[in-house]
Amino acid sequence: MNAWSTYAAVPLRLGVGGVFLRHGIQKLEGGLPALSGFLHSLGFPFANVWAVMLIGIETVGAACVLLGLLTRGWAICFAVEMVVAILRVQLPAGRNFELEALLLAGALSLVALGDGPLALGMKLKKS
Repeated sequence: MNAWSTYAAVPLRLGVGGVFLRHGIQKLEGGLPALSGFLHSLGFPFANVWAVMLIGIETVGAACVLLGLLTRGWAICFAVEMVVAILRVQLPAGRNFELEALLLAGALSLVALGDGPLALGMKLKKS
């Protein structure tokens, strides 16, 4: 380990959180009915509930990760979402899943690393 190792979570948080936030905003702009319809077409029961959860995870969760708040908890949500996206969306459709795999790896790394030193969560823990 070197002096910079403790800061590894920072660029990872920014990258993973930024991508999830962008995708969450796209889902929000597309509207709940469109996302619910898509999830229903994949065979998800209670598609409206899942749609609200996805939008929440990808917007609120991503914003928290960007700020370094509850990073591990939100990263677990991201990882579960990416496993489902790979297994229920990408593979059955015969599509590539590089982005989902990278986001899964990033999310799992954030579960291991946590908030990191440059995080609002660390500031709140000290006060």
